[in-house]
Amino acid sequence: MAWLRSVAVSAAAVVVLPLASVTTAGAALPAGSPAAVNGQLKVCGVQLCNKDGKAIQLRGMSTHGIQWYQQCAKSQWWDALQNDWKADVVRVAMYVAAKEDGYETNPRKFTDLVHGYIEEATRRGLYVLVDWHQLDPGDPNVYTAKAKTFFKEIAARHKDKTNIIYDIANEPNHVSWPKIKSYAEQLIPVIRAEDPDSLIISGTNGWSTFGHSDEQDPSVVLNNKVNATNFMYSFHFYAKEHRDDYVSVLDKVSSKVPVFVTEFGTQEATGDGPNDFAMAQKYIDLMKRKKISWTNWNFSDDERSGAVFKEGTCSGTSFSGTSKLKPAGVWVRDIVRSADQW
Repeated sequence: MAWLRSVAVSAAAVVVLPLASVTTAGAALPAGSPAAVNGQLKVCGVQLCNKDGKAIQLRGMSTHGIQWYQQCAKSQWWDALQNDWKADVVRVAMYVAAKEDGYETNPRKFTDLVHGYIEEATRRGLYVLVDWHQLDPGDPNVYTAKAKTFFKEIAARHKDKTNIIYDIANEPNHVSWPKIKSYAEQLIPVIRAEDPDSLIISGTNGWSTFGHSDEQDPSVVLNNKVNATNFMYSFHFYAKEHRDDYVSVLDKVSSKVPVFVTEFGTQEATGDGPNDFAMAQKYIDLMKRKKISWTNWNFSDDERSGAVFKEGTCSGTSFSGTSKLKPAGVWVRDIVRSADQW
């Protein structure tokens, strides 16, 4: 799936402020914004719930790899995501491997980049999903020590924020579920030692398909769950390639465990090729009915069809409206904008 895209070419106290906003770790959440209204997220059964225990569905966008598309993240790009698209959440895709120009090449630089995305998302009242985008090799255990270092710092600095979500393994592949589970159960205590309350997500085997892309039954995961609280499992799909059988898997697993679709596209699994909006709509309808939160790939101007902006958009300052959007962008923007309020 996503591996081909890598080619670059606490329950902290919430203080209500008069008339304006909610404060989280020194940053103001705009009044009425998704993170201000919903507060600290928690898992309720198989649902994602807000601070009041109400089941909600978050909808938003993923960045492309921040090592390649940091230039997109200017104020107008954020303005479009917040005010034009009316998104609830942004996923920050931080690739890990040196071969993908990721975190390994300069841990300090990439950790600081992620700090910056978190602060900007907080300032705008968005939830921010910090994505440890390990992809190749597919076994997250290769990066356990690096992941512990990264997430310990992120959690320590942002533990009092109520809008942070940790995604500790993007798309595990060519690795068994027990090994992924072992990795998750090593990482989660590191985060919990700093931030005992925020939501944590992990990918599943078969590129986050509960093993379906590896022709394994999802019971491999469902019968051997991660030992953690306030935890969700991620599911990924690309509608042109992942057909009705994947829809059925998503329907099945989301009735058994809490699921967050942290990445999907309307194209092929490369993030490129023709769109299949009819197939994608089947997923959208299912996720709406079951209140499964999602982020779409991706909010950049990459040349592939899955990037919502036309090539060259990020060199300018115009991101709102539809004139700069590819067909996939027009389609997903309309869905985000027209979605029911939480």
